[in-house]
Order: sequence, then C-alpha cells, then structure tokens
Amino acid sequence: MSRDGIASALSAFTKQDSSSEVFSEEQLSTDLAQFLSNPTLRAALADGSLDLTSYSSTVEGELAELEIQCIDAYRSKTQEIARLCKDLDHCDGVLLGVQEMLLGFQADLGGLSGDIRQLQETSKRLGVQLHNRKAAAVGMREFLGRIVLSPHLCETITEGAINLQFQQAIKELSRLYNDTHCKSPQDWACRKPPAETTAGEEMQEHIKQLRLIAVSRIREYFFQQMVLLRKPQTNIRILQSHGLLHHADLYAFLLDASPNVAQELFKAYTTRMSNTMYALFRTYQAQLIQLDATKHAATRQDVLAVEDAYLRDSITTKAKKRVDVFTLGSRASVLNTTHEPPVVAHVALSEQRTYPYERLLKSCLQHLVDAVTNEHVVCRQFFKRDAFDSLFPNSLQLLLEQLENYLFGCYDALCILLMIKVIHQFRKSAQSRTIHSLDNFFDQMTNLLWPRLKTVMEIHQRSIKQATAVSLGGVDLHAHYVSRRFAEFTCSVLLILQKGNKQAQSTDRKSMASLKRSSSQTSQNREKTNSSSSTATAGDMLLRDLNDLLGEYIGLLGRLAEEHTVNIKKIVFMINNLDQVVCIFQERRVAGGKELNRVLELLMLQRELFVEEELLHGFSKMIAFVQQTETSLASGSVNDKAVNYQVVESLVREFASNWRTGMESINRNVLSYFSNFRNGMEILKQVLTQLLLYYTRFQDVVRKVFKKQQPDFAKDLVPTAVILAEIKKYALSI
Repeated sequence: MSRDGIASALSAFTKQDSSSEVFSEEQLSTDLAQFLSNPTLRAALADGSLDLTSYSSTVEGELAELEIQCIDAYRSKTQEIARLCKDLDHCDGVLLGVQEMLLGFQADLGGLSGDIRQLQETSKRLGVQLHNRKAAAVGMREFLGRIVLSPHLCETITEGAINLQFQQAIKELSRLYNDTHCKSPQDWACRKPPAETTAGEEMQEHIKQLRLIAVSRIREYFFQQMVLLRKPQTNIRILQSHGLLHHADLYAFLLDASPNVAQELFKAYTTRMSNTMYALFRTYQAQLIQLDATKHAATRQDVLAVEDAYLRDSITTKAKKRVDVFTLGSRASVLNTTHEPPVVAHVALSEQRTYPYERLLKSCLQHLVDAVTNEHVVCRQFFKRDAFDSLFPNSLQLLLEQLENYLFGCYDALCILLMIKVIHQFRKSAQSRTIHSLDNFFDQMTNLLWPRLKTVMEIHQRSIKQATAVSLGGVDLHAHYVSRRFAEFTCSVLLILQKGNKQAQSTDRKSMASLKRSSSQTSQNREKTNSSSSTATAGDMLLRDLNDLLGEYIGLLGRLAEEHTVNIKKIVFMINNLDQVVCIFQERRVAGGKELNRVLELLMLQRELFVEEELLHGFSKMIAFVQQTETSLASGSVNDKAVNYQVVESLVREFASNWRTGMESINRNVLSYFSNFRNGMEILKQVLTQLLLYYTRFQDVVRKVFKKQQPDFAKDLVPTAVILAEIKKYALSI
C-alpha cells in the first residue's frame, strides 16, 4: 500500500477519532454508569486509592499503543483493502445500472396501471349492466308467468282428462285470472296495477274464454256423475268419494267462475240424491215390514184383563204363536248399543228370519243417521254448505208416515216404549256427531209415540177397571192370569225405563204437550193429578200411569176376592196373587220401587190377616179368652174369683190334647191354599209363631189370675219349649 493511501486512511481515522471526542451529556452519563459497574474501580474510588491522573495517563498510553498496532494492521492488509475498494467501486457501477433499469420498469408499470384502472372501470360498468339485465329478465319472466297462458295449460283444460293434472291447471287458471284482473299495484308488475298494463288487458279476454271452456267441461263431468246416482246397484259412497270429493276444487272454481252453474249442479245433486234416498228407504222399509214379527202381535183385545172367551180362543188358534206383548224377554237387547250392525233385509228374507218392530226401526234409524252424517260431510266439503233440508224431507216424511200407520194398529206398549228409548239413543248419537238437523225429526217421532203409549196404557187401565169375575171366567184360590200379565208388564216397563238410565227422560216440551193433550181425555181425578205436576217429565207421567194401573189392579183383586163367600178364601186369593207379582219382580231382577213396596206392604197385611183367620179356626176360644182377659187385667178388674175356673181348665186341657192336631191341620191348609211352596212355608212359620205367642200370653194370663195358688190343671199346661220344638220340626221339613 502507498504512503498516500495510508495517510488518507489515517486522516479518516483521525477525523473519526476527533469526532468521537465530542461527548454528549447522555453519552457521558452512559460511560460513567458503565465505569461504575466495574466493582474493582468502584471499590478503588470508594477508598480513595485510585489516582485519576495516573490512571488517565495509563489509559492514554494504552490507546496510543493500540493506535500503532492498528496502523501496522492496516499496513499488513494494504493489498486487500485496495482490492476491496475496487470491488466497492465496481458494485457502485452495477447498482447504478440496476437503478436505471428499475426506473425504466417503474415508468413502464405506471403506464400499465392506467390501463388496468380503465379496465376495472369498464368491468364495473358491464357488471352493473349484466345485473340489471338479469333483474329485468327475472321480473319479465315473473310478470309473463303471471299473465300469459302457456300452451300446455290451454291444452290440458281444453282437451285433457278430468284428473289431478286438470285440477292443477284449473288452479293455475284461477291464479292467472286473479292476477290479470288485479287493480291494485303489485311489485311483480313494477308497482303498477296488472289489469291496466297492455299485456294484462290483452290476456283478459283469452283467459275469460278459457274459463268458459273450463266451466263447460266441469259442468259436463259433474252432470255425468249425477246421472250415475240414479243407476241401480251404484255404490253411492264410492261415487261421492271418487267422483265428487276428489274434485271439490273444481266446484270451488265454479262458485267463482259461474255461480249459476254451481247452483244448477247443487240443485241437480240434491234432487237426484233426494230421489235416490227416498227410493232406497222406501224399498228398505218395504222389505223390513215383511220381517216384522209383531205385525199381528197385539190387537185391541190384547189387554191385561182380557175376556176369558178371547183368551180361550187365542190359546186354540195360531195367535198363541205371536210375540208376548207383556213379557220383555230378549227384546231389551235392542237398547244395548247404537253401533249394532243393521238388518240386511234381503239376507233376512232369504233366511226367513223375523224381528220385533223396534229392532226394525232401530235398523232404519241407523241407516238414516249414517246417511245424514255422510251427506253432511259430503255437502260441507264439496258444496261448502249443508243440504239437509233439500235432501231428506221426502225420506223423513216417508218414515213418519210409516210409523204413524204402524201406530194406528199398535197396542204393544212395550214396543212403543222401546222405540222411544231407541229414538232417544239415536238423538244422542247424532248430537255426538254434531248433527243437529235430525232433532226436529226425532221430536216428531216422539210426538207420535208418547200419545199412543198413553192411549195403550189407558186401554189396559180401563180393561182392569171394567173387568168382572164373569168376564174373566170366574175365580179360584190360585193366582189369576191377570196377575201374571200385570206383573210381567210392569216389570218390562220398569226394566226399559231403567235400561241405560234410571228413568226415561223426555227430550223436549213438545212431547210433553202431546202427552198432556192425550191425558186430558181421562177422568177428572187424573186431570187434577196431571195439573198438579205439570212440570213432570214424560217418564214421570208413565210411572204415575203405572202407579194408577197398580191401584186399579189392587181394586180388581178386591172385586174378585169378593166372589168367595168365606173370608179366609178371600185372603188366600189376595195372597196368592200378590205373591205371584212379588215373585215375578224378583225373577226379573227389577229394582225395588214404590210399585213393589206397595205390593209388599199389602202382601204383609194379607198374611197377618190370614194368620189371625187360620188360628181362629182351631184356637178361637183360647184367643178370645186371652184378648178379653188381658184387657180386664190392664184395667185391674180381674182376679181368680172373677174368672170361671171350669172355662180356664177346659181351655188348658183342650189345648193340651189338640195342639198337635191343630198344627197338622194348619200345615195341611197352608199347603193346599198356596201354590208357591216358599210362600206357604213362610206363612206356616208365621202362623205357628203367632200360635206360640198366643199360648205364651195365655200362660201369662193363667199365672196372673191364679197367682195366689196354682190350680190343679196347671200341670197340664204344655211347656213352650215343647211347642217350639214341634215348630222347628216343621221348619226343618221345609
């Protein structure tokens, strides 16, 4: 390295060193802090052993030595430093060329960014145009879709079959009609009324013409379905379901497009369906009448107190095969449920089966309620209204007329009462289905039945009231046939009233009015009774009629009993008849009411009379003595001297010798008088028990009269234990 190069390097180093001598305050603070961080220096400064002057000289000498060493180092690396300077100069040239090239690139890129900016603006403008075109296309498509008829839609309506696709086309046509005739601004029509647009006005006429074609085709289709209703063996339910209800939307279209045609279809349906219903019920009723097992069951002569001549004739003729109008039997099963399958008339005719009339009425009402329910559902879903008044007046009138004709010759009170209960059940069944249109029809039926039932009850009551021993063929000790008829009839009526409800209730005031008008034909006493209980139900009035019938029956028993000349036979006759009534009540398991209680009270009274009467036959002297002497003892006017000793002795000895014979006689009489063994044994125990009581009272009287000294005949008194043992023998033989 040359001397000039070394000098320049040293001058640069000197400048750098001289510039480093200028210390700032911050640099000084930093150096002092670094100086004090040395623990040796800090300790020397603290104890004063450090001489700063000598220390500074030492440092300067070291720095000078280092400076010389650096210069030597630079001298030893002279060539390398020179080569490094050349390299730096070459690099400066290269960097300068790169800088010029980059400045050229920068100029070129500045031109490209302008082009890119222009392209971005163009792209944004085209994007906005494309968005607007798409929005316009969507709006135009929606607008045209709402007002323009498609070829497929027109073809489906004009030529397509009436099916689900046709219904969808009709819905689309209705929507097009509503859209093209809309006079309020719509968003899809650019917030303008569609009816005022050019396209809307142009399409209105085409849509109207297509609607007329649709109305014509729908009308033709429905009229074809109406014609099928009158064809024989047509399943109306399936026709209604598949032919009408599946196309209910088409009728809704007619209501909007052509109300006149819709009304025409409604009238056509109601007319044809009404005629069909009438024909079906007329045919069904005609078949049911052939199945009636009770059409000859009861006549005007079939009353409780029937004359003996007619009764004998009915036994010897085919009339004995008729249904018993006084015994309920299995007829109450008609009240079990309203869901029992109805009678299939043609099958029953082929099998030669018969049914009571109330079962036939129930079957007919089942079909009626089901038909009314079905038509209610069909008309509500299809015609959007109820058509009961147009569909069923003829059918209901037919049923009422046939019921009225049947009631003209009906004297079967049980049948009438069962029909009332059946009607009440179907009224509740219809109301549970929210079908109230049949209420008036049920009212009319009950208005026919209650007065007729009242009339038949009065006929029975009048027959009992006017009956005599001669008309009934005489009397004997056994139960009269009138008693069995009365008991069976009363039990049957009570069982019907208790079936399902404790008491039959009338469902409206109209039937009560009819019943009261009928009851006004009775006697003055009955009129007063009815007026005093005007608020009673029809069931209450029927129970009152039963009570009156019971009163007439008891009166008849009294008149028939008077035919016997012997008092005990009168009593036996009453007991046998009353006991038969009680037995039938028990056999039929009828809940005890005031009717049964009244009969039981009268039976107990007659039994007591029989006990006294029977004891008077064999022990009248002893009974008379006991009764007279007890009365005198009560007044204190009797003693041993006032009583005839011989009379008492004879009574004691007579009883001691005859009491067993008397019991046997009582037993024979009871067994011969009473056909009901259980009733006879109860009466026998009652008689023997009363005999024991009389004899016990007789012994008490003897002891009281002869209390000072027992008479000699006292040893002949029969001990009560012996008599009681004998009574037990009869009891064990029962």
